Amino acid sequence: MQFVIKCFILLLLIGSLSPHAHAQQPADPNIVINPKLFEGLDYRMVGPYRGGRVTTVTGVPGDPTMLYFGAVGGGVWQSDTYGRKWENITDGQMAVGSIGDIAVAASDPKIIYVGTGSASVRSNVSTGRGMYKSTDAGKTWTFS
Repeated sequence: MQFVIKCFILLLLIGSLSPHAHAQQPADPNIVINPKLFEGLDYRMVGPYRGGRVTTVTGVPGDPTMLYFGAVGGGVWQSDTYGRKWENITDGQMAVGSIGDIAVAASDPKIIYVGTGSASVRSNVSTGRGMYKSTDAGKTWTFS
């Protein structure tokens, strides 16, 4: 054990003799990138103005504007504006609001599969009731 302590002290001494050990530090170590690079950027909300947990998100290959997300207790939401505006596309069409998974068919972007339920079931979240399918990009849903 004494050997390890002696080696550690020796390493500390050698490190303090290094020419880089006494190099002047920048005035503010938190500034890594020039802040002027960000002057033209503005904050914007991404997603719907709502609370709740999101359990699944997917996009549509070949169409970067189209996004879908499934909420724990809020159904499926769709955006065709890169996520700037969202619309619920399942209200009143599914017997359950908890969404566990969403998949868009690679063969046809109008075909969407939605698995219901949540991996983190609580008193305010319903369990899954199966799968729903849309063949018209979420306008109508059928229980599969």
